[in-house]
Amino acid sequence: MVRAGLTAGRLAEAGAELADEVGFEQVTVSALARRFDVKVASLYSHVKNSHDLKTRIALLALEELADRAADALAGRAGKDALTALANVYRDYAREHPGRYAAAQLRLDPEAAAASAGGRHAQMTRAILRGYDLSEPDQTHAVRLLGSVFHGYVSLELGGGFDHSAPDSQQTWTRILDALDALLRNWPAA
Repeated sequence: MVRAGLTAGRLAEAGAELADEVGFEQVTVSALARRFDVKVASLYSHVKNSHDLKTRIALLALEELADRAADALAGRAGKDALTALANVYRDYAREHPGRYAAAQLRLDPEAAAASAGGRHAQMTRAILRGYDLSEPDQTHAVRLLGSVFHGYVSLELGGGFDHSAPDSQQTWTRILDALDALLRNWPAA
């Protein structure tokens, strides 16, 4: 018998909440069963295993992040759009560290194709059109931005900037200024 209210979607949402509380790596079907006070076996009618659960959480996080980015980018261009996108990633990671970690999960090709990952790339490329980059430089720039955003956020979440001046917000602002300058003056191949 299926317990009322339990669906694959509800389990993904609860798993995302759990990830934010205890860390994405700690999320398991067993931990989720304890949260709902049900037997582990009862969840297997909704998710195949812990990997399936984590994939669902990753897809949820990617969708949430893409929705936030789309809202933040509406009507913006150039440095304003670059800053808005960067701040969406940073703010999401700070508010939802477990979900942010989930968004980094390596997805199988089928799940990746069905994910909001493509929306993230499209939004980043839309920003880069304002910098007049053509291929393959646009792809290089997409990778650069992703690396800088993720690297900075990961170091910041890990406490890497807690014990030195200036504060991390000042550094973040300067990094975004530097990225804007780099994108406006992208080096020739």
